[in-house]
Amino acid sequence: MSDPAATATVPAPAPEAAAAPAPAPRRRERDPFFDNAKFLAILLVVIGHSLAYRLEVPLAKGLYMFIYMFHMPMFIVVTGYFSRNWTFAGGKARKLITNVGVPYVVFEIAYSLYDWTVGRNKLEVSLLDPYFLTWFLCALFFWRLSTPVWQQIRWPLAVALVFSLLSYMSDLGDSLDIHRLIGLLPFYVLGLILKPEHFELLKKPAARVFGWVTLAAGLALMYPAMAHFNRDWLYWKHPHEELGVGNVTGTAMRLAMFVAATVLVAAFLAVVPKRRTWFTRLGATTLYAYLLHGFITRLLEFTDWWDAEWLNTVPGLVLVIAGAAAVGTFLCSKPVVRCMSWALEPKMRWAFTPLRRPGSQRSNGKVNKKEPIRNGVGG
Repeated sequence: MSDPAATATVPAPAPEAAAAPAPAPRRRERDPFFDNAKFLAILLVVIGHSLAYRLEVPLAKGLYMFIYMFHMPMFIVVTGYFSRNWTFAGGKARKLITNVGVPYVVFEIAYSLYDWTVGRNKLEVSLLDPYFLTWFLCALFFWRLSTPVWQQIRWPLAVALVFSLLSYMSDLGDSLDIHRLIGLLPFYVLGLILKPEHFELLKKPAARVFGWVTLAAGLALMYPAMAHFNRDWLYWKHPHEELGVGNVTGTAMRLAMFVAATVLVAAFLAVVPKRRTWFTRLGATTLYAYLLHGFITRLLEFTDWWDAEWLNTVPGLVLVIAGAAAVGTFLCSKPVVRCMSWALEPKMRWAFTPLRRPGSQRSNGKVNKKEPIRNGVGG
């Protein structure tokens, strides 16, 4: 006996079901390598700012100056790399405002009020004079705006380097930390021109050996050099005259620092884990640690905690480094992100309108093209 289910006629599919909708494209996964790099780099930032209060201790001073040689250039290179596709399109321009511009204003005001209430300083809010942490947001805002320009120049890195070197030959003033904005620009442009295959080279086993050897050598060389090296060079914010050198010597010094910082950035990236780790997800929220840790380090300064004599010992310095790493890790965590996303990643849909275009006007929720102007005027 035949099976009725086998001989039954299968009904034809309904017309609307015949062509199933194509599956939505999968969102490209984040590369854990870059999140790992950003997390480890933000720990260096927090540790560096903590060691800044112990510079009378040679062990701390050498480590501090070594970190400052490359930690911000590393962030800037990676930021430039992920800005390669930035355009003036509505969505990206809005993100620039909400994720960079708004946090800059919020934290400029917050730190000014904080210094006034806790530090008992004079209350002064100036968006033209970035707080020691917020200069990066100010610079990033202008770097991103300039991205389409660098993408059309034949030799972008060379041009950016020339601008940078020229900027230190005269005093441009303190507004917007202009020397940092222009001086560190080559690292951003370097990130713009890098390609995925360049980073693949840094993921090879041989590169990892190069990375560890280079970092160890750089740290070892910093200790004998620090007695002859003005650490103000590391802040990238002073013209040659303020550093007590002429333009020829200053330019040579800046070029040497660019080379040294680039080599150390490559070495640091070479030792970063490629695989997903317990801290990988924290690398997506490093801006939280960057902007928030200053409240803690400043509070410890205002309360004279940094003056404790026992911190000058090796165990004391180890505790400072471990504590800074713990604070940096916590400030990247989900609870902090939930509490502070309103300030660092505000949605602000209410603040935007559809993109206004010349030659069009909105009427009843629709965009209607204007009639062309006759007689050759503006036609």
